[in-house]
Amino acid sequence: MDEGADMHSLLVTDNNTLVMGGLQNYVSEVDLNTVQETQKFTVELPGVAIMRQTSRFFFCGHTSGKITLRDLRSFKMEQEFDAFSGSLSDFDVHGNLLAACGFSSRGLNGLACDRFLMVYDLRMMRAVTPLQVHVDPLFLRFIPTYTSRLAIISQTGQCQFCEPTGLANVADIFHVNTVGQLLMSFDVSSSKQALAFGDSGGCVHLWSDAPEVSFNDYSRETDFPLPCLVETLPQLDWNHDLLPLSLLPTPLTSTEPLLSDWSSVMSTPSPRRAPPVDPEILRTMKTVGFIGYAANPRTRPRNQVPYKIKDVELDYDNYNQVPESPIGRDEEPHLYMVPKKYRKVTIKYSKLGLEDFDFKHYNRTLFAGLEPHIPNAYCNCMIQVLYFLEPIRCLVQNHLCQKEFCLACELGFLFHMLDLSRGDPCQASNFLRAFRTIPEASALGLILADSDEQTGKARLGRLIQSWNRFILTQLHQETQEQEGPQAYRGASSSSLGSSGESAIGKLFGCEVENSSLCRCGKETVRSSLTLLFNMHYPEQNSQEKTIKEYEFAEILKKSICLEQSTQAWCENCEKYQPTVQTRNIRCLPDVLVINCEVNSVKEAEFWKVQVEYAVNKALQKEANEPAKPKEAPPMPTEWCLDGEDFCSMEGFDPRAEDLRNVWIPLTLKMSISKSQGLEISSWPEGEELSAAEEAEGAALYDLVVTVSHIQDTRTGGNLVAHIKVGETYHQRKEGVTHQQWYLFNDFLIEPIDKAEAAQIDVSWKVPAILYYSRRNYHTKYDLRIKNPIDASVLLTEASLARKQRKSHATFIPLMVSEMPQAGDLVGLDAEFVTLNQEEAELRSDGTKSTIKPSQMSVARITCVRGQGPNEGVPFIDDYISTQEQVVDYLTQYSGIKPGDLDAKISSKHLTTLKSTYLKLRFLIDTGVRFVGHGLQKDFRVINLLVLKDQVIDTVYLFHLPRKRMISLRFLAWYFLDLNIQGETHDSIEDARTALQLYRKYLELSRGGGNDEVRKVLKGLYEKGRQQDWKVPDTDTGDGQGSPKSAAVFPSVMGL
Repeated sequence: MDEGADMHSLLVTDNNTLVMGGLQNYVSEVDLNTVQETQKFTVELPGVAIMRQTSRFFFCGHTSGKITLRDLRSFKMEQEFDAFSGSLSDFDVHGNLLAACGFSSRGLNGLACDRFLMVYDLRMMRAVTPLQVHVDPLFLRFIPTYTSRLAIISQTGQCQFCEPTGLANVADIFHVNTVGQLLMSFDVSSSKQALAFGDSGGCVHLWSDAPEVSFNDYSRETDFPLPCLVETLPQLDWNHDLLPLSLLPTPLTSTEPLLSDWSSVMSTPSPRRAPPVDPEILRTMKTVGFIGYAANPRTRPRNQVPYKIKDVELDYDNYNQVPESPIGRDEEPHLYMVPKKYRKVTIKYSKLGLEDFDFKHYNRTLFAGLEPHIPNAYCNCMIQVLYFLEPIRCLVQNHLCQKEFCLACELGFLFHMLDLSRGDPCQASNFLRAFRTIPEASALGLILADSDEQTGKARLGRLIQSWNRFILTQLHQETQEQEGPQAYRGASSSSLGSSGESAIGKLFGCEVENSSLCRCGKETVRSSLTLLFNMHYPEQNSQEKTIKEYEFAEILKKSICLEQSTQAWCENCEKYQPTVQTRNIRCLPDVLVINCEVNSVKEAEFWKVQVEYAVNKALQKEANEPAKPKEAPPMPTEWCLDGEDFCSMEGFDPRAEDLRNVWIPLTLKMSISKSQGLEISSWPEGEELSAAEEAEGAALYDLVVTVSHIQDTRTGGNLVAHIKVGETYHQRKEGVTHQQWYLFNDFLIEPIDKAEAAQIDVSWKVPAILYYSRRNYHTKYDLRIKNPIDASVLLTEASLARKQRKSHATFIPLMVSEMPQAGDLVGLDAEFVTLNQEEAELRSDGTKSTIKPSQMSVARITCVRGQGPNEGVPFIDDYISTQEQVVDYLTQYSGIKPGDLDAKISSKHLTTLKSTYLKLRFLIDTGVRFVGHGLQKDFRVINLLVLKDQVIDTVYLFHLPRKRMISLRFLAWYFLDLNIQGETHDSIEDARTALQLYRKYLELSRGGGNDEVRKVLKGLYEKGRQQDWKVPDTDTGDGQGSPKSAAVFPSVMGL
């Protein structure tokens, strides 16, 4: 066998030497002049696929996914990087950085292209933060003349440019027009002015950033002559307008005076006038001691001062460019203290409603946000917190009961939608509808009036802490009910907790021992279960001018093991006596929930001073300076809040980057001993406990959630959550396994740094809730989800209406032989009523702007059979009972009349929303395809998320791009010769008509394909313009529509 076979890579090391490598266990060096093999180096790892060389190392990339660094002379391996578990695709080296892309092993699924680029620092010989890209990387190259950017190329032709140490931006993605061919090679010219792509079709694509591109015809390293031994003169820039003439070499004359020989009496020093301090800095500056600090207004480029100070005010208009996201299209950062991503987000409605509002500007992840326009949507952040606790997510999705307004059931429905969504926001309307009906929520003041939400009068920080306690208690009660009368038929018990006990209690519960000691000596001890703890802060002595320094762990321990004096009834004394009440815990919870209770200026001042103490102490420790006791330190001036993120200023030590938020520890160590009781201390993040500590019962708790109240006088404030999203969520959404902190601000979701999650600034960002989870706690729980909804939900059920009779039934329930299968057609239509009217304002130019849309509630849902002998016969026709006040029944458009939704007087088949919701969920989970007109709005109001391939919407089937949408009535008249919706709407008629239109569309498609359909649609629009989109008064549809209706309803009436 030829020794040169299976050679896969070669590298020209100099003008005369070539190195070749392949699947063998050696690398050959060939002399280009003699074309002879001069040396053969043995490699430990065979399969050298890629080779690179710098002035320090020779790099070999192996097919096993490893990269070895070798000495240039001896070829001895100096370092090895295990980059990918699968195979290596490409890597490149520039300066002190090495970037690589490749494939990772996915178990039984084989290899998958890894969207994380591995980046290594060659100075420290270790990996830095991986770079996540938005394409499937196959090739990559550094482009050093364009900063130090990386060009990442996928095989399908996508090209992305990004910094190796920054976040990838979707806007920097370009596409190579390969006409369906795959890219097989990529390289950058030696002049760094052109990019070349080679595709499988034999074409070469050349990219450049200028019309005139320079190429090296003989691309080899230039041999420069030896440096001159004579000292050379300094280089001068002739284009510099301020170049001193004294730098120009001129012959020195000793006989004549020089022009620059001015006498000292003829000149005076003229120092440059310092630029005036920006008024915004003076306005927002806070002084602690003799040092003042303020947010950086970003009115000038960093580290630059104008040579000539203008007397006029600085012009801010040309400083900031127009950002790509609406987050940056607000006020100037130097005029606004709250960063843009933390501000209250609102949906701007147009005449098309939400269709032209781009939520992707606010959320570039695949996680789903929540819309904020629903009443009492202040709890959106806490809903996200509960969703990203894996045991809670599984618990509520396995839970199902017959209780109409069950928050656990509604959370399960909502979490199911969050699982299915791919970045599109969801609504918590059904959950909040059930929440408003809970008497305990109203008694606790958790139900906000619309006026309080709009004017910002609600104390959101205290409100969300009360909501946190309420929801945990409510879920604990709802999930501990035994399976029996309350369990839904066909639903199994939760996999997280056995019958009669609550998984909420297992997860959050902590057994507490409360003792009360009277002055007479009688002690009363009782045990209870608590789900969360409130922070209690030490009382400040009136004689103390400054607040003492405390560790967060110390305050937390005193808050959990609380000791306080209060008046209590003593059975022994038979009267109220001063008693000392002490609380101790007997076990550690899996998730520690803390309400921060920063509800007054005193608590806010305590947090502010403790953060200042902690930061100053950390900075002094970094500088090896002793801390100054008993003196409140000033806030460090090395930070500046530029309106969006923290930035470093001159003098800031980059090693102290993680010292910004040191008071809230990212990891806590907790243990309970009989001798010392509860012990809490901070713990270095990432480190594990020793075996002895674990044997003693110690546990580590990681910070996973921080909920903050954003105080903003302009918008009334809002609530945000920082959540550490685990690996399982990323695996389901993105196919990768890693952990990342995210900011959740309603429908705005943005990845953040862990330090930012714990950062506190009580002037605008007040802590409200903290969640610490025991490390690896989820391994104790069964995290499988078994869908509790089965076919029994479609069985016949009694109507809530007292006057409804069987002879008035308008539908025939499905028989067992008719149970739907995946791919079956179901005609759907829904009717709605209005709970709140739309709020809009009329502008000065006469246009109307929607401030808050009308709140709709589903009133009737109809499903008809889409195939079989009973095609067109409804099997669901439910009127939805409502306890909320209806403002407008919309009878002309919905056919709903006053009294139809009242169980006392209605003659319709009246059910609960939950009952009908379960029927639709079963159909969706089965995989049926829904046919209807305007289904997007129907599912939105019903609060259902349906995959696009399960929706057939006739409003889009009979629609041309950039044209108006056509009503169902006009389509029925034009295509089916039916006159529907005469005086009012009927959902059975509408659902059946949508099915017939879909059959007509299939007939047109089979007859002439897309061209025929487009031709027919052009005629439809032309006829619509002639008719002004109005159906003629003459009824031309009786002959076709009435016989079918007459054939259906006798069978329905015979129920």
